[in-house]
Amino acid sequence: MNTFDLSPLYRTAIGFDRLADMLSNASRVDSNGYPPYNIESLGEDRYRITMAVAGFGRDEIDIVSEQNTLTVSGSKQETQDNEGGDRQFLYRGIANRSFERRFQLADHVKVAGADLENGLLHIELQRELPERMKPRKIEIGSGDARAIESGKSRSAEAA
Repeated sequence: MNTFDLSPLYRTAIGFDRLADMLSNASRVDSNGYPPYNIESLGEDRYRITMAVAGFGRDEIDIVSEQNTLTVSGSKQETQDNEGGDRQFLYRGIANRSFERRFQLADHVKVAGADLENGLLHIELQRELPERMKPRKIEIGSGDARAIESGKSRSAEAA
């Protein structure tokens, strides 16, 4: 796999370090594929991540949103094996291992909530643009405002 040296970008561009980090993180491939997940668009500014976490309880899953990174981790509590006499598996097909998944979130995307139902973890995301970033309509005025301003400046020059 190719690796890219992004240090020249750090030297010449100010404020783009997060972009370089995103490019660097995107080049790393998560090869184990566990647990599987879907990402859905529920509307213009709403998204949902659904992860298959069969066998995990609410107290075994942690969801942390820090800056623009969402981290979902699961830590399965160890069950007694054959020596403890608690359970005896003839075949074990349900994964019983810890995991950690990281998702890069765009600016202004916040976690709205999470729910665990039927072995599926649903994480709701919402993009909330600040008022200053929302489009606003600019009214077009008549030429009178400029004439008044230019008239004031001319009278100030004459005095």
